[in-house]
Amino acid sequence: MSSPRLKTQFEQLSKHFSGQSSNTHLHVISEVLFCTRRNTRMVINKMVEEGWVEWIPAVGRGKSSRLNFIRSNDEVNLELATRHVEDGRLDQALITLNNDAKLLAQVIQDKLGFSQQQGKQVVRLPYYRQFVNLNPQKPVRRSEQHIIKQIFSGLTKIDENSEQLCGDLAHHWESLTPKHWRFYLRPSVRFHDGHLLNINDIIDTFAGLLTTDLFCHIKQVHKHTDNTVDFILKVEDHSFPVLLSHIEAKILPSGYQDMVDFNFKPIGTGPYRVISNDAQRLILEAHDYYYGFRPLVDNVEVWVLDKISAMQLAPGIDLPAGDHNGVSSKVELDQGCSYLLFNRNSGVCTQPEWLHYLQSKLHSYALFSNMSQHDLSSLGLINAHGLLPGKRHVHKVIDEIISAPTNKRVITLAYPKEHPVYPLIAKAMTCILAKDGIRLIIKELNLLQLASGEYDNNIDFWISGMSLGNHRDDSLLGWFYRSSEIKRATPKDEFEQMCQIIDEWRGSGQMPFPVNELSKQLVTSGQLLPLFHGWMGILDDQLGVVQNADCNGLGWFDFSTVWMKPAVTPID
Repeated sequence: MSSPRLKTQFEQLSKHFSGQSSNTHLHVISEVLFCTRRNTRMVINKMVEEGWVEWIPAVGRGKSSRLNFIRSNDEVNLELATRHVEDGRLDQALITLNNDAKLLAQVIQDKLGFSQQQGKQVVRLPYYRQFVNLNPQKPVRRSEQHIIKQIFSGLTKIDENSEQLCGDLAHHWESLTPKHWRFYLRPSVRFHDGHLLNINDIIDTFAGLLTTDLFCHIKQVHKHTDNTVDFILKVEDHSFPVLLSHIEAKILPSGYQDMVDFNFKPIGTGPYRVISNDAQRLILEAHDYYYGFRPLVDNVEVWVLDKISAMQLAPGIDLPAGDHNGVSSKVELDQGCSYLLFNRNSGVCTQPEWLHYLQSKLHSYALFSNMSQHDLSSLGLINAHGLLPGKRHVHKVIDEIISAPTNKRVITLAYPKEHPVYPLIAKAMTCILAKDGIRLIIKELNLLQLASGEYDNNIDFWISGMSLGNHRDDSLLGWFYRSSEIKRATPKDEFEQMCQIIDEWRGSGQMPFPVNELSKQLVTSGQLLPLFHGWMGILDDQLGVVQNADCNGLGWFDFSTVWMKPAVTPID
């Protein structure tokens, strides 16, 4: 890579000679570059090596040499920016292009998509933020859940196509009693660093989960044989194998807590291993010793384009609304929604008049009328009448005029940092409440801060979201317990009542998961208010030779199953 200094010197020459090839002398160039004749020769030789200029030295005293410009200044800038992009130095590329984000988007677009490099199949995708945590036992967002599924394996998993439970690290399991489950492990499974999976990895993984609401009914996990593990439960659970397919139950190596940067560069047993994860790129490489079918795509690179809207780049992850031409037949609504979660244990929402007022003012129709049409179309939002598409838990919009309570003029809203939609929703809320003389304080918090509950007493309500990842009703269970704010924001007796409903389902073995009952309770109690569903899909016209790139329930496609079909060359 040429130095910034060399680029500056080329700009000086190009400006002096107006970019035109010219007859000149070495001392003239020395004066333009403010350096000695010796250094001038070195600079010219470097420019020749870069292919920017041609230098034909004079033969004979007093004769002029010839400086031919092979590249224009703009071409050199574009060439250097392209190299910076290839190296993941997007900030430097933007500086090289004089902070022209549109031009940088064009450079990046040429490098995105699917390509062959040195015999390897490579996928490059844009994204708008860094993946700061890939540890499944910590709070994660939707896209992190997808990446985690590529890195880790669980004992069981939900097949993305059939949405049926199937084996993962466990090839078979059985219920000795509804409180005693036995899982039989695949032999010779290796982690990304080469060491073999053993029972202790499984026991230690679940040791970190026994205090969580989702897994607190596990009494003991112990070794039966070298490849057999037993789970002893406190209560009957006829659906226990499904529980082990949840993201939190991905198996981690023993002692992972002592591994440096495990949250950024974790080690799992999944089809891909993490090569690099920084502010510029996440790079995944196929795990050659994966127990299943080795991925056909060798490398997946997710480029973090925080200075450029990833919505303008393809292949897209989230589908804009409006024109759906050129998208695959797999376009569908996300199985979830964004919603308002009201803090009914502290703050203004403990007062029924405040809760009723906020519900009447901040429903999705009111927000729509206060958001720009450009935002709505680019983000692909539609009104949510329930927690899931097709469900109706919000029976009517409160259209009566409700005056704001007079006992408080400032309320506080919180939501996760680095989200493309929540700031726009918050802006619309600010405008709506301001008309009633209420000032909205906004707190943007990271997931760990939200999960810790340290700010709860100073938060009146949250913007949050759910994405179940599939159409199974029992997927709601993971979200319900994983979203710790729900438990902390809900009156204790109401939360325990919903937990009792779940326990009855677990012990039955016959009941369908009570998705409607739980959803209705959350909405009709005023605990949360559904706002928007979003469209998801894959842009067919950008996939080209790629096969099997169907959008999954998390808005991505399974990296481990896609492959590139070479173009057909007719034989004469």
